[in-house]
Amino acid sequence: MESILRTENLCKYFGGLKAVQDVSINVSKGIIQGIIGPNGAGKTTLFNVLTGTYNSTKGKVYFKDRNITNFKPEKVTKLGISRTFQNIKLFKNMSVLDNVKIGFHTQTKTKMLDAIFHTKTYKNDDRICEERGQELIERVGLSDLKEEFASNLAYGNQRKLEIARALAVNPDILLVDEPTAGMNHIETRNVVELLEKLNSEGLTVIIIEHDMSVIMNLCHSILVLNHGQKISEGSPEQVRRDENVIEAYLGREE
Repeated sequence: MESILRTENLCKYFGGLKAVQDVSINVSKGIIQGIIGPNGAGKTTLFNVLTGTYNSTKGKVYFKDRNITNFKPEKVTKLGISRTFQNIKLFKNMSVLDNVKIGFHTQTKTKMLDAIFHTKTYKNDDRICEERGQELIERVGLSDLKEEFASNLAYGNQRKLEIARALAVNPDILLVDEPTAGMNHIETRNVVELLEKLNSEGLTVIIIEHDMSVIMNLCHSILVLNHGQKISEGSPEQVRRDENVIEAYLGREE
């Protein structure tokens, strides 16, 4: 399968702490790639290096065979890599629609003076963002809540809203960090179905998740980290049976 994102011996050190150590991964276009591991394994740090939030200490990141190592986050986003965060980051006192519209900021032509004086450029961009924002809200199933403040949404719907905003940049890859954390069974199922739907539409998804039932049933491939190092990679069944993974993370059935 065609590769869309890969790393070569990627490392991120914080002083003497080797948070990510020589991690190489090759994500095929159109799949759902899982990343698992114990707390402190380096999963979110890896996301932060892939998206430019952290500079790598060593190693390379390639997107569509282009070296994007240490690109700034806004440039990474413009190229087609978007993400959500472990802790939901929404504008709580803004509406669902306005939260999504903010996600278009990297794609508009509006400058500061345009916004201040409501120029033709500003009005045109605002109209386009409004139309596309409503399309994204419908896509994630929040149409009936578009005027609701983000703070009033149920937790599962806040996650959906965050995903909708990440989709505003029309990404080729969506990175989601523990999207079902703290959810009940119904909320989890709804988010899983949304990710499956987006993937079926052609979006490549990389997911960090602690819920093993989600990972094993959703992902086509899984990378396992422990103490910043890759200890296994393969299909869910291969990972489930890997002795290194059983010892470090999954545990043995009694």
